[in-house]
This record gives sequence, C-alpha cells and structure tokens, in this order.
Amino acid sequence: MYAIIESCGRQYKVAEGDVIFFEKLDTEEGKKVTFDKVILVSNEGKVEVGNPYVKGIKVEGKVVNHGKGKKIVVFKYKAKKNYRRKQGHRQPYTRVEITTIKMPAKKAAKAEEAEA
Repeated sequence: MYAIIESCGRQYKVAEGDVIFFEKLDTEEGKKVTFDKVILVSNEGKVEVGNPYVKGIKVEGKVVNHGKGKKIVVFKYKAKKNYRRKQGHRQPYTRVEITTIKMPAKKAAKAEEAEA
C-alpha cells in the first residue's frame, strides 16, 4: 500500500515505514505530523485518484530529526570587471518516518472484499 501526498508544494510517494526528507516543517522532533492532502492511494492493486485530493484518507508520520542539506556554492562573476561574489547555501529539511496510512472503515472493508 502506498500513497502520493502533497506537502510544501511538492509531491512525495510514501509507504508505511518509509523515511522521507521534507522541506523544513515547523514541528518538534519526536512529535506526530499528519498529512491530509493525499492525491492518490493504491491498496492491493486498487488505485484511487482524488479530485484534487482523496477524501477521508490521512497519512501519519513521526518527525525523526531536522537538519541541513549539502552546501551549494553560488558564484557570481563578471569578466574583465573584477566582480566576484561567492555565497553558500544549505537547505533545511525535516526527516519524517511514515507510520500509518489511515483509510475510513468503508474503504478498508471494500479493499478487503476485493482481496477475497
């Protein structure tokens, strides 16, 4: 079972137990975080696509830690003018472990019937 969720303007494919790097979230380490903007859910081969989001489905995770990505160097340069500017940047991120993909009871029952 997997889902495609939207967070911070980007889309991520997640499954239970995955560890995903998101743009910096304002949540403390160890706290739970819930994503309601679920675009697509696949359960045992049955795919449900939202318009724009699938209703009633939530993805829950736990914030593992916060950190910074690799440093990139921005270097501006103009030839023959002695103009040089060097600047570094490290993008902050939040590492989240996906714990559950919650479905409403009706959808979960339908998925179990489809398996049988």
